[in-house]
Amino acid sequence: MVFISLLILINNSSDSTCIEDCSIAMGHDAIALKSGWDEYGIAYGRPTTNVHIRRVNLQSSSGSSLAFGSEMSGGISNVCVEQVHLYNSFSGIEFRTTKGRGGYIQEIIISDVAMENIHTAFSATGQIGSHPDDHFDPNALPVLDHITLQNVIGTNITIAGSFTGIQESPFTSICLSNISLSTTPPASISWVCSNVSGFSQWVFPEPCPSLESSLLNSSSTCLSRLNSSPTQTAVL
Repeated sequence: MVFISLLILINNSSDSTCIEDCSIAMGHDAIALKSGWDEYGIAYGRPTTNVHIRRVNLQSSSGSSLAFGSEMSGGISNVCVEQVHLYNSFSGIEFRTTKGRGGYIQEIIISDVAMENIHTAFSATGQIGSHPDDHFDPNALPVLDHITLQNVIGTNITIAGSFTGIQESPFTSICLSNISLSTTPPASISWVCSNVSGFSQWVFPEPCPSLESSLLNSSSTCLSRLNSSPTQTAVL
């Protein structure tokens, strides 16, 4: 089945969802996973979880091929993405949040990805997104951890990765494995990182020092996610 959309495909506060065998091309995010906005999402308390995305072609000229957040106050977890083609997009895979959101983005496995003509292959930021009103709690800090990106090939990439976490709640356990990105033109700075930590193996261009810890020194959780079948992560 082929689905060409003029509207964003949003999966909001949903459980047991499968998006497969489709093509989506549009101006903003092609697929966005969300789960509520600030205090309203926290009060509603319904996460987006058990999501399987596979065999899709995604294009977004001014946004992200695949986005998580920034409205994620109810939580996003247990997501498997595999066998995807991302092309002609500003950002390939992006995680978004900000202070006041609360919630979490965790237990995400993204595997077997082909990218081409992407400005920023991977992005995670803790400084993006507005608030619905003035009643949000500025001390509600989001959590982003246990994110696995593996088996990725990219061509005509401008920036390999930009990971800018929150000082009071850094992004942790970012696991990178078997990633090869061809940057055009060859960038003097391929990765931008702050308030983030993780592990990597077989990644080119070489990631930031904060993401370069050996997987042999990583937690057993990181290793088990890398060695597991992606389809075991989100069983639908």
